[in-house]
Order: sequence, then structure tokens, then C-alpha cells
Amino acid sequence: MPLPADDVAASLRLAIDFLPQGVAVFDSGLRLVVSNERYNTLLALPADLIREGAALFDIALFLAERGDLGNGDPARLAIERINYLTAAPTTVTLRIANSGQSLEFFSTRLPDGGLAVAISDVTDRVRAERELERVNLTLEGRVSERTAALTRVNAELEVARAKADAANHDKTRFLAAASHDLLQPLNAARLYTSTLIERAKTTAFAELANSIEASLTAVEDIMSALLDISRIDSGTLKPIPSVFSARDLTRKMEVEFAPLAREHDVTLRTVGNDAAIIADRTLVGRIAQNLVSNAIKYTPAGGKVLVGVRRRGNRVRLDVIDTGIGFNRDQHKLLFAEFSRLDRGARMAQGLGLGLSIVQRLVAALGLTLELDSKEGRGSRFSLYLPAARNQRPAAGVVPTPPEPVFGSFDLKILCVDNEEAILEAMRGLLEHWGCDVRTALSLKRIDRERLLEGWYPDLVLMDYHLDQTSGLDAIEWLRHNLGGHLPAALVTADRTPAVRALAEERGIAVINKPVKPAALRATISGLSKSGRG
Repeated sequence: MPLPADDVAASLRLAIDFLPQGVAVFDSGLRLVVSNERYNTLLALPADLIREGAALFDIALFLAERGDLGNGDPARLAIERINYLTAAPTTVTLRIANSGQSLEFFSTRLPDGGLAVAISDVTDRVRAERELERVNLTLEGRVSERTAALTRVNAELEVARAKADAANHDKTRFLAAASHDLLQPLNAARLYTSTLIERAKTTAFAELANSIEASLTAVEDIMSALLDISRIDSGTLKPIPSVFSARDLTRKMEVEFAPLAREHDVTLRTVGNDAAIIADRTLVGRIAQNLVSNAIKYTPAGGKVLVGVRRRGNRVRLDVIDTGIGFNRDQHKLLFAEFSRLDRGARMAQGLGLGLSIVQRLVAALGLTLELDSKEGRGSRFSLYLPAARNQRPAAGVVPTPPEPVFGSFDLKILCVDNEEAILEAMRGLLEHWGCDVRTALSLKRIDRERLLEGWYPDLVLMDYHLDQTSGLDAIEWLRHNLGGHLPAALVTADRTPAVRALAEERGIAVINKPVKPAALRATISGLSKSGRG
């Protein structure tokens, strides 16, 4: 039976309630579909305006009558506010609430004509900016102060900088820890939704299931991008160079983006060679992912995207070439700015414009060179220059085979281990729908206590990384030791640090990032099952 829509909606609400921003989604009739507690708290709305179906006009009129929108006729102010929010694909505004808070509003139009609104409390940032302006105004007068006073000020600034650095590192550590807890309910919601999509293909719930899937994907993309930027800017993202094959990189792009290319009716072609590259495999892969994703999204139906590598002296050049919308030279800087997208691109695909900003940061962190060439209306070429490894053999990478298009075709015994019951239930539902014999456990102790493996030998294992009493990598080694022989395994984790991926690859263990994407999961299972049978 299809999963009740109420359960999926509850999972989605749980996920967005963890976000620090206020979030609300309105349908094409500008009536409230869902909002989180932070949204309701920041706007201090009455109960009748936070119920499902509440009109955006009624909310705006309430705020206008309360004085939040300035002086004037409340109805006129409410209409002007709605027109501003809905006139452009995206808007960003800042206003002062009656409580004195500075609130930043980000709104974006949805493909079905609806509206998504995010609110952030930026009071501290605005206060700091004003204080900085005040200090700058008096800076010239303080230049002539005594040397001792200047020394004291510099010392104070150094202390403040050290505190800011410490706070920034604390924030990064918090984000790394919080990301796991934030991605867990999102992962369960995505798995439930994937099962719902497959089971509801010919029912009235199909459109609803696809809409939920699109919303979950958007939330996941935003969270991943923000976490990446935070790690890069704080300096905690340290490159770990290794030798890997250029062919593995292009194969990985083909496996990951073939479904997206088919969805957009774009022909994706990859051309690899056996050149050895020495760089951080994970971070280079992240750059390539953003470039290929952008190329597909901004290439009209019927267009082409080519991903290829070639030797250039002592370097290897990775090219991502498309026949998409292109851009002119005057728009180069705009491409790499956060929350900035070209007008035509904003009409073609959703997003916050963070992809190329992350690319620029990663290229700088790795000390690489990125070239771009484009003609508006004819396409673009992004070329990443990577150092070639001399007299070194690339390490064997774990690259899954392309996903099979037929669902329900697996005949595998799969053991799933995760410390979240909801994720295990969702994973079981999806895998059983694919024809798998599935057994689940919350820990190694449960496997032993419940005798799950008596008379039942798994074809492969899907293991969470953060278990209650051990790491997933050690748990896989324990299973391999006790079951004997080679046991194909994949690590399913919300931890995206290069160190975890490197440890997994050293042990021949594939990595699947949470929230789990069904296409990636299916591709990994297909690759592991073939290697296990081989």
C-alpha cells in the first residue's frame, strides 16, 4: 500500500522545523501550504493566519495594520508587498520589525506558480555593520592619536579577531555536528517519498509525491551548499591529495548525472583517458559535480553536454562543454557571486546561485586554475587544470556502474544497519519494492542478539557511519571477519568530510551520502552486487 501522505508531510515538517530560518510555502493561489515554528515566531502571527489555507493577502494586511509595512493605507501596503514578492523570480528585502529586530526576507517563485518565503533574523549583523560604519567615520580623527593609544587599539582588535576566529571555528564544528541531525529526518523523508513515487505512479497521489520530492531536493541542495561554503570559508576544509584516474572521474560524472540529463532531454557524453591526477579526489569531484550540474540545468532540451579530459603538458585539463544559454564577458563576475544568477538562467532552473561560488572557493583552496569561455546563446566551456602525477599509479576508486532502468529487478539479500528506526523502515520499504530480501538492525549487538544472520548470508551491507557504540567502518570489518570472505559494503552517511571518504576507499567500501538519492543507491547496489558475484 502507498505510504500515507500524512506521514510524508509529517517527515517534511520535522525536517524544516530544524532549520534556523523561518520557512513558509504558498500554493499557486497564494494560500499557505506549510510553515515552520521559526516563521510563526518571527512574524508573531495569530493562530488563524498560520493555519493551512491562510491567504497571503490576509497575512500581509495583518502586518500592514500592525505597522510592520510602514505608514499608509494598510490594504494598499499589503497589495504592494505581495506584488513585490511575486513580480520577480527571486527577491531579497530587509525591514525592521515592531520588536526592533532586523529581518531579511528571501522569496522565490515555485514552478507551479506558488511562492516560498524564508526569513532570517539578521539583527546582530545589521548592528555590527552600523557599528562598523560609525567606527569608519571616526577613523580619520583617531589616526593622529598617541602611539600608545593606537597600540592599545590594535591589541584590542587582535583579541577581537582571535575571538571571532574561535567563534567561527565553533560555528563550523556546530554545523558539522548539526548537519548529521538535520539530514537524518530529511534522509528518512526522501526514502519514504521515493517509495511513494514508485507506488503512486498511476494514482492521484503521483503529482503530490513528485512535488514533495522536488521540495526535499531543494532543501537538501541549499543545506549542502551552505555547509560547503561554511567549511571552506572557515579554513577547516583541508585538501588531502591522492593519485586517481581521470577516467574514474569522468565515469563518476556519467553515473551521477545520466538521470538528470535524461530528465532534461539533454545528451550527456563523457570522454576519459588513463591520465593519473594528483589532487584531493573528493574536492575535485565536488567541483566537477557543480560544473556538470549547471551545464545540464542551463542547456535547453535537445542540447548536448560533453565532459572530457586531455593531457596538457604536465597538467590534465577537465573540460565541461555545453550548448546551453551561455553568457557574455561582462557577466563573468556575476556568475561567481553568491545568490546571483543570470535572468534567463533563473527562469530555466531553481536555486540560490551558490554552485559556481562554491566552485570558485574550492579552486582557490586547491590552488588550481579555472578557465571559462562562452558565447551568449551558443554555449559555454569551463576548463579545470589539474596536476598530473608522474610515475605513480592511481588508487583503485569505488565507482558504481550506471543504474539499471528497470525497477523491482534485484534479487539480493541486503543487511541494513542504522541507529534511526525511521530510516531503517524507509530503506526497507524502498529495497523490498526493488525485489530485495531485507533485514535491518539498529546495532551490531542487535544483529547478534536477534540472530539475524543465522541461515541467512547477505549479498551486501548498507551501513550507517555514526552508530551508537562504534563506527560503521569498524562494524563492516567486524561483519567481514565473522562472516568470512569478501562482503560487499557501502557506507551510508551524512558525514561528507574527505577523511571519512578516504578511510572508506582504503578499505574498498563505497560511500553513499545522506539524504540518499534513489538513483545513487541503485547504482551502488548494482555495482556492489556485480563485484560480489564476480
